Amino acid sequence: MTDEHDLSAAIEQHMKLHGSSRANSASAAPDAMGAAAVDQGPAASAELPPSKQKTADEVLEEMKKVPLFMTSLDELDEDNEQIQALKAIAYEGTRAEIASNFRDQGNECVRSKQYLDAREFYNKAIQALKGPIQPQEPDEELSDQRIVEIDEETEEKKERAIEEACYANRALCNLEMKNYGSCQRDCAHVLRLNVRNVKAWYRAASACLAVDKISASLEACECGLKFESANTALKTLLSKVEKRKDYLQELDRTRKRRDEQAKQKEIMLKLALQQRNIVSKTTKDAPDMEDAAISLADSLDPKSILSFPVTFLYPLHAQSDFVKAFAEDESVSQHLEYILPTPWDEEHEYTLDTVDCYMETAAGGLIKAGKNLSLVKLLGSGKVEVVDGLVKVSVVPKTKAAQFIEEFKKRKGKQ
Repeated sequence: MTDEHDLSAAIEQHMKLHGSSRANSASAAPDAMGAAAVDQGPAASAELPPSKQKTADEVLEEMKKVPLFMTSLDELDEDNEQIQALKAIAYEGTRAEIASNFRDQGNECVRSKQYLDAREFYNKAIQALKGPIQPQEPDEELSDQRIVEIDEETEEKKERAIEEACYANRALCNLEMKNYGSCQRDCAHVLRLNVRNVKAWYRAASACLAVDKISASLEACECGLKFESANTALKTLLSKVEKRKDYLQELDRTRKRRDEQAKQKEIMLKLALQQRNIVSKTTKDAPDMEDAAISLADSLDPKSILSFPVTFLYPLHAQSDFVKAFAEDESVSQHLEYILPTPWDEEHEYTLDTVDCYMETAAGGLIKAGKNLSLVKLLGSGKVEVVDGLVKVSVVPKTKAAQFIEEFKKRKGKQ
């Protein structure tokens, strides 16, 4: 974009100078590019009608159609004979010459960090090397021509060297663009051609490191250093790979310790429930309780205090309260004491002395839960089942207990 602005400015400056120099001539005419002069001279006849005047941008677009000022060959009309001639030149010569030309253009793009364009040039170079040998027809208009015989062995060596360089440089482009798999494949091709290519070993090691293929990266570094033991870049990369290896190994050890501890905690928790004769089960519709869960005060001691998440349900008013950690040695009344009365109880039906508590049994019935009994005694009776790690206690006013029981039976009967 900067180049286009610079060229546009140059065109305008040229138009000003050109118009000024012709202003003294009464017969002044439009310049050769079809644009009117910017500076107006005294002779009105030197001007073009407004409808035929062109801006600097329009002139710039026309100049791009001229080979000297072109920025791209691919966007132009295929019927343009000049362009087709220029394109043909790129494919004239031996395979090595054609490939070398594309490789050089790719190298220029790499220097300016245009890796996508560079990769395309290397692709064309590689394709040229794989193409058939094009016989050069003698020009009939030139009488003094000599037929040059190509040394096939020498030409083959050139092609091999160019092929190696193109794959190695394409690997660099893929590495910079984070195409690590493609980079590794290109490096492998280079090393099949020349196992001593240290750049290929370096780029292969870098690509492997980027995707945490530590063993492969280490092997690539060590192989490269066998051929060039003093290579600073490889030594630095090897140090990075070793640090990454140590870091990943420590992560793995930490993960294994954490997994082992989680297994031990699970075993201790199951043992604690068994020792207390508490029945539990898990369903596919387990609620999301975030970090609330059945837990031991000491996760590795099944005899330590056991705590449960508990929900107090108020079924006649469709309300509830949640206690995240209800200790096994605590009673229902100890928690209802600070929960009741509730803010939504406008009729003051819910007080510690005026409510009864009920729990659903594993068989689908109801039992009255003594408010002063510890939770472990309520759960350890073997009748109550802890479902999905959550204990549910229904709280109803004593005056409406019969209504609640009747509604519960009807609901269960329909199920």
